Amino acid sequence: MRRIGALVAAIGLLTLGSGAGVFAATDDGSKLTITSPAPGAKVGKDIELVYELTKGTQATHAHCFVDGEYQKGWDKKTVKGMSPGTHEIKVVAADKDHQMLAAEAAIKVEVQ
Repeated sequence: MRRIGALVAAIGLLTLGSGAGVFAATDDGSKLTITSPAPGAKVGKDIELVYELTKGTQATHAHCFVDGEYQKGWDKKTVKGMSPGTHEIKVVAADKDHQMLAAEAAIKVEVQ
């Protein structure tokens, strides 16, 4: 009986690490495109981010992430205070409850 319990526990731990059971973001038909800056652009620490969100059935706005970190207080047009180096900027569609949807766009830029 102990062996069965240990086996079940081991399978549970392996499942957690595999991503199984993780919910996928809803695809509501929204589309996102970053139009500026261009991928690989050399930019300053503050940039104007231009994107187009074509709203599907649930999208109301977009969230911004820099290197995977949510940009709280993002004004929907400017990414501020990036340190020198390469950074990934990602924009993700969200619904009225701020739940992220499947539509996203990402670029990498080089901050001088």
